[in-house]
Amino acid sequence: MKFTVHGKNTSTVEVTNISSHGFWLLAHGRELFLSYEDFPWFQEQPVKAILNVTEPLTGHFYWPDLDVDLSEEIIEHPERYPHISSQ
Repeated sequence: MKFTVHGKNTSTVEVTNISSHGFWLLAHGRELFLSYEDFPWFQEQPVKAILNVTEPLTGHFYWPDLDVDLSEEIIEHPERYPHISSQ
């Protein structure tokens, strides 16, 4: 028997927890933490906007309600990338 996949997987990335310090993003079995200290433009946003995240390319995340896009590299090593945006 042969199985075929119809459409594409839309659940490759999700926000799993939001705290007063930041939030956790689950992607491909890995959990990434985005602190508000490193990513301040998320801090004062509504939960709905933070939860609305897509992965247009593997390892590249986009929040359309906030017009924020970040790579996995930036999330894992924010110290290597100066803040381009401000609150």
